[in-house]
Amino acid sequence: MCPLRINGSPNGNVKTLESAGTIFEAEDSDILLRIMERPRAINVSFEERPSNELLSNHFECLSPHGRRSGFNSPRSYTSFEAHAMVGEAWENMKRSIVYYRRQPVGTVAAMDHSVEELNYDQVFVRDFVPSALAFLMNGEEEVVKNFLLKTLHLQSWEKMIDQFKLGEGVMPASFKVIHNPVRNREILIADFGESAIGRVAPVDSGFWWIILLRAYTRHTGDSSLAEMPECQRGMRLILTLCLSEAFDTFPTLLCADGCCMIDRRMGVYGYPIEIQALFFMALRCALLLLKQDQEGKEFIERIVKRLHALSFHMRNYFWLDLKQLNDIYRYKTEEYSHTAVNKFNVMPDSLPDWVFDFMPTRGGYFIGNVSPARMDFRWFCLGNCVAILSSLATPEQASAIMDLIESRWDELVGEMPLKICYPALESHEWRIVTGCDPKNTRWSYHNGGSWPVLLWLLTAACIKTGRPQIARRAIELAENRLSKDHWPEYYDGKTGRYIGKQARKFQTWSISGYLVAKMMLEDPSHLGMISLEEDKQMKPLMKRSTSWTC
Repeated sequence: MCPLRINGSPNGNVKTLESAGTIFEAEDSDILLRIMERPRAINVSFEERPSNELLSNHFECLSPHGRRSGFNSPRSYTSFEAHAMVGEAWENMKRSIVYYRRQPVGTVAAMDHSVEELNYDQVFVRDFVPSALAFLMNGEEEVVKNFLLKTLHLQSWEKMIDQFKLGEGVMPASFKVIHNPVRNREILIADFGESAIGRVAPVDSGFWWIILLRAYTRHTGDSSLAEMPECQRGMRLILTLCLSEAFDTFPTLLCADGCCMIDRRMGVYGYPIEIQALFFMALRCALLLLKQDQEGKEFIERIVKRLHALSFHMRNYFWLDLKQLNDIYRYKTEEYSHTAVNKFNVMPDSLPDWVFDFMPTRGGYFIGNVSPARMDFRWFCLGNCVAILSSLATPEQASAIMDLIESRWDELVGEMPLKICYPALESHEWRIVTGCDPKNTRWSYHNGGSWPVLLWLLTAACIKTGRPQIARRAIELAENRLSKDHWPEYYDGKTGRYIGKQARKFQTWSISGYLVAKMMLEDPSHLGMISLEEDKQMKPLMKRSTSWTC
């Protein structure tokens, strides 16, 4: 099939066209550009591969009655003690659903029509995860299955940015359904990173896709979707990207800034904890989903080896508690040979002043980043919660993370859960690290902002560690304001007191994150969808006192 070249706009939104298993004709591109009212600029080429009949048939089968009635009467209204916000939240969830040829395929990022939509009218892979969990808990599996298949279908496109071809396994960051008036049918456009801030591919999308596929399989008890040849191939393509051999001396993944939930320049380049934790969890989920055929066994062997190396590396070098902080404070530098204690040659003078007061006597956490001569000591919520859920954190480390949250409640939770990272970058450091980003000013957005969506991750971590009272306290805080404030995307201020200066209202994952937290707290058995028990075959944690002797 001939490749289709379509122009994009200077500020984003690639024009990727697809319809009914075929590439949309080139002459329709001008019509679509007029529809989207954006000028031409960047030349982007996509060539779609012939889709498998199973995938095509799934989306060709149209329901004669259109939308399912299940979304209009969510069963969760009666599944747990009713709160006034629950019904409102489900109504907003229903309005957020995106349909492709009368089939639900996801939820939009936000429903705030008072400001320019930008890309908030698209279905984001990472944003849909809490929505998917809410639908699964409510017995609405169809939209989750459709989403998994449609994003898998998008993965098969050939992805060209300028003259560079992206990796075959890259999953889209987002997609959008638009109507073609000429042919009177719906088509999809997808963003694989070429429309993102800084043009960074979404490293986390593929990991979230595997994690969600496992959640769907675990909840429904139906393994037929995961066992489809297309799903097996999609997983292998994702794994090929992150298990490929290169110049790395570490088992962690090297990433650019802006490759995950923090999708703007925030100094998370290198080996960010969010990506490493998601990588670990996706590998463990893939072990459960891959078939034991010839191709599957080859990947399983590679996964097992990587998991052992990754767990050792993360548990030893990313972990920080009071003892380890004191050890780093006393580090010697310029050590040589395999007996070096300060293996990354971190300068003790680079320790930030705040971390000495932040670290409690009991407690610890996985720091933000570790690379040669650099440690990012910031706390990142998503990475630490996923570390608990995936059992990257040992039971002792998981307990210590929860101790830290309780000890530093005012800093990490404050008046609105939950800080995406702590502390905020300020003054000269903010100028250097963010490039004077006006959206990421101190205690705002990704720079120390408070994100209600993280409530579901905190709740899941609390239940797994046997501390549901922490989650209950956080949920009660959110219930004081979320609905009154019209479900903002994020909050600003050191304690999360103020609605974010650029926060969208009716942000879907703020809504779904609340619903998932409520349903999970009411029925902890839901935790099984998103939690993995400790792998007893993992090598035991090696203590520094025995492994780092001079």
